[in-house]
Amino acid sequence: MKHARVQVDGMVVNATERDGQVVLEDGRRLWQDQVTWLPPLAPVERPRTILALGLNYADHAKELAFKEPPKEPLAFLKGERALNGHRQTTRRPADVQFMHYECELAVVIGRKAKKVRREDAYGFIAGYTVANDYAIRDYLENWYRPNLRVKNRDGATPLGPWLVDTADIPDPMALALKTTVNGKLTQEGSTKDMIFDVPFLIEYFSSFMTLSPGDVILTGTPDGVVDCRPGDVVVTEIEGIGALMNTIA
Repeated sequence: MKHARVQVDGMVVNATERDGQVVLEDGRRLWQDQVTWLPPLAPVERPRTILALGLNYADHAKELAFKEPPKEPLAFLKGERALNGHRQTTRRPADVQFMHYECELAVVIGRKAKKVRREDAYGFIAGYTVANDYAIRDYLENWYRPNLRVKNRDGATPLGPWLVDTADIPDPMALALKTTVNGKLTQEGSTKDMIFDVPFLIEYFSSFMTLSPGDVILTGTPDGVVDCRPGDVVVTEIEGIGALMNTIA
């Protein structure tokens, strides 16, 4: 099932998807442009941990002039205010020369995970959604330790539209990804090309930290990133999960 959190008439409500429409808890069916979309994550009673991967696709590492892919996950933390919803806008600072999208599979943790074995990892996942983890190359000081302004800007990480149950995605490591800018295809890839796959990442992170329900892992992007300008409509899409639309302001 596909789940969402939306705002209707000033109220935040849970919703599901049916025939491309948004179905509210009271049974009303609305079109996607009739609601305000929020990240499809349930509220938590603590700071949400958002883990993000850099250079997790070999072709993207090569695109950025790395001689060889990383030997260990290049991970960093992101604040929750960075998250944004479907059909929302993300601001491009006026002084930058290169701001690009990053189409990423986002993994949402479903139960407390500590020292999880790789073969058990899928049992700790609530579902999957689409992320667009915008980056500003101008602010990048070191690929291994991204400057906070690169990855932690308010509203610069759209998430959604849907959170898809784990059971509905039999193999998250074989999903097609693509990005279009103003309707033009600019990026294509597959999750099968990740350097560190989802079970590995859950085993790796949970080996030294506790993952809690609602935490999110952004798993990186393939090659094909291009500069995005104000007014551009960017759609990041993952097979079986959904198409996340965002406009640059």
